[in-house]
Amino acid sequence: MDLSLKGKRALVCGASQGIGKACAIELASLGANVTLFSRNQAKLEAVLAELDVSLGQRHEVLLADFANPQEVKTAIESYTYSHSIEIVINNTGGPAPGPAHQADPQAFINAFNLHLVSNQHIVQACFPAMKKAGYGRVVNIISTSVKQPIVGLGVSNTIRGAVASWAKTLANELGQFGITVNNVLPGATNTVRLEAIIQNKMAKSGKSIEEVIADEKAGIPAGRFGEAHELAAAVAFLASPAASYINGVNLPVDGGRTACL
Repeated sequence: MDLSLKGKRALVCGASQGIGKACAIELASLGANVTLFSRNQAKLEAVLAELDVSLGQRHEVLLADFANPQEVKTAIESYTYSHSIEIVINNTGGPAPGPAHQADPQAFINAFNLHLVSNQHIVQACFPAMKKAGYGRVVNIISTSVKQPIVGLGVSNTIRGAVASWAKTLANELGQFGITVNNVLPGATNTVRLEAIIQNKMAKSGKSIEEVIADEKAGIPAGRFGEAHELAAAVAFLASPAASYINGVNLPVDGGRTACL
């Protein structure tokens, strides 16, 4: 099985922590040159120091605030003027929890810009080099909510679904150029995001943290939360040559929690 990414450059968004950081580490271990893309330079520099360079990789940092799509557009267009990117990992922290009917309409607009519009700028900037190379991988880290909405995540459920449909459309359009577009759907994973969700459920239910965690794990056949490196392994496979005929899929990595097929 060909998993080597040597000679390819991967752009990893939200790479300063959690799943994004784990993806950067995994891709580098397979030989990719990794560009860490986020707004926090200090955190990115710390991650940069952890990346494998044993195969002669050259890793870099790119800065932009994804809440400002124009800033993302400017940064990625400038970067791709001198760098060819074959692999894009779209990954951004989710919107604040809360029911959809209570959400400020601006929250939907902000989330749409943060996730879908910024993703669009990135793909458009990277597409020419992917097309020229006859090799491209776009992996969007979304949520199992695209298959089964999650209670209490109204804005996130809405926007994640939009990103999934966008990705499927791109998969149909770009497959002819050797470019695949797939979505990885994390379940409950040990990250800062999960901590926020647990705190929110504690506040609403009055339950202790132990009770909330037990409730969450009870719905997972694997009986535990996932780890960021487990998500990263799925992402790295989809980014590899071995996944060349996998296109337009939603892949849950959730320990079996999603109830539908």
